[in-house]
Amino acid sequence: MGLGEWFSQNSFNLVSSVIAIIGLWFTAFAIRSETKARRVANLIAVTENHRQIWTEYARSPDLTRVLDAAADLAKQPITFREAVFTRSVIFQLNSAYYATKDDLIIKLEGLRRDAFEFLSLPIPMATWKLIQDKQNDEFVAFVESCLIWK
Repeated sequence: MGLGEWFSQNSFNLVSSVIAIIGLWFTAFAIRSETKARRVANLIAVTENHRQIWTEYARSPDLTRVLDAAADLAKQPITFREAVFTRSVIFQLNSAYYATKDDLIIKLEGLRRDAFEFLSLPIPMATWKLIQDKQNDEFVAFVESCLIWK
C-alpha cells in the first residue's frame, strides 16, 4: 500500500483528528483567556472593597485611633465603630487571602506585609484576638504567620 492509497483511505480520519486538535487548542486558549479576565475582574472587586473600607476610615474621625500605634486600650476601650471597622478590614484580608490562595486573583505581593502592619496595631490586634477563634484554622495560621513576618 502506497502513501497515496493510505491517504485516500484515511483522509477523513486524519482531517477529523486535525480539526479536533485545533478545536481543543482553541478551547484551551479561550478558557485561559477567560481565566485571566476573571482573575483581573476579581482583583478589581477586591480593590473596590478595599477602597470602600478605607474611604469610610478617611471620612470618619472617630476611627483615627484604629491606626494609632500608641492607642491605650486600658484608658479607652475599643468603641463599637472601631471594632466594626477593624472586623471589616480583617474580613477583607480573609477574602483577599482565599482569593489569592485559590488563584482567583492576581497574587497580592504585599498581602503578608499589609496584614502585619495593620494587625500589629493595638486596636486591630485586640479585635483579632476577639474573633480569631471564629475564623478558619487555615486563615488563623496565615494571620499568625503574618504577625511574625519580617
